[in-house]
Amino acid sequence: MRVTGAWLSHPGTRAVCDALTGAGHQALFVGGCVRDALLGRVVGDIDIATDATPDQVIAAARASGLKAVPTGIDHGTVTLVAEGLGHEVTTFRHDVDTDGRHATVAFSTDVAEDAARRDFTMNALYARPDGTLVDPLGGLADLKARHLRFVGDPDQRIAEDYLRILRYFRFYAWYGDPDRGMDADALSAIAAGAEGLEQLSRERIGREVIKLLRAPDPAPAVAAMRQTGVLGHVLPGADDRALAVLVHLEGDLPADPLRRLAILGGVDVADHLRLSRAEAKQLDLLRDGIGDMRGAGELGYRYGVATGRDILLLRAALFETPLDPQAMVDLEKGAKAQFPVTAKDLMPAYQGAALGAKLSELETKWIASGFALTRRDLCGNDTAPGDG
Repeated sequence: MRVTGAWLSHPGTRAVCDALTGAGHQALFVGGCVRDALLGRVVGDIDIATDATPDQVIAAARASGLKAVPTGIDHGTVTLVAEGLGHEVTTFRHDVDTDGRHATVAFSTDVAEDAARRDFTMNALYARPDGTLVDPLGGLADLKARHLRFVGDPDQRIAEDYLRILRYFRFYAWYGDPDRGMDADALSAIAAGAEGLEQLSRERIGREVIKLLRAPDPAPAVAAMRQTGVLGHVLPGADDRALAVLVHLEGDLPADPLRRLAILGGVDVADHLRLSRAEAKQLDLLRDGIGDMRGAGELGYRYGVATGRDILLLRAALFETPLDPQAMVDLEKGAKAQFPVTAKDLMPAYQGAALGAKLSELETKWIASGFALTRRDLCGNDTAPGDG
């Protein structure tokens, strides 16, 4: 069987493969690029595995006039840049020691050893430069069946790096078969090793959770996280019961992890996931918007269509009701509305704090009118002739 796709014939990719094979080394595409190509999905990052040591990779690149950047040389990774495209080239490895967060590795010349240290069988697929598939562990059958399965012993794989627990749920959300369900051995090992998540940095956890919530439908995976005790470790206090309803109501909208985080709730979410300040601010806005009394029109006026729509979706999901079409009309009307009164219209009769209070009072009145009141309606005889 062969892997196909335009990415295989990219001049930069060809140059990298030629540099390695021309120096007498193996060059095997591995991981996501092979997996996604076999699924007919868009290929993103291109990773290459080789029997060459990092020093040999750098020497081969320089001999071919390619740029070599030692991005992860301690772990055997060198990034080769050709035709403006970066390729992560990593020496075959096997684990010497692991502590649940990091691994000490030794270089290898055996692709089977390299495959044995990977997380899931569908990620242990390789392809030669001509596209010929190399499948040391039978991962192709699992990929075709959309069966997400750990390589070897699940307990051992998880103990090597507890982040693999979250990666399991993320990959299931993107690649698993919901009708088949999750691998029983994997879930058992995850439940047994869930406390190991406490060893991980919140940055690593946050990145995985956000990637999971970007999946088309993360609800089954998040439900399994709750059932295995994982959700409580990464998002204390979270409740996933309304997530499936939200995903249904979203329809064809692009997946928004912050919107989905808002429906999950939880305590100190921004801190537990190390969200950026902008992300934390938006999450707070969405969560506050669920419970306030502002109508659709005011949401549109205050926050714009996108954020206002998200708040309406969150409210509908929590109450398990359809999204009111009229609410969307009101939302868009509010987003286009412009408050017709300025501070100058009220001066000099109002100054300082009194001016701010009067503006707020008139704005509230204007919103309550459905944005219908004019400046003359709001300001009376103080409005200049011809205004309104």
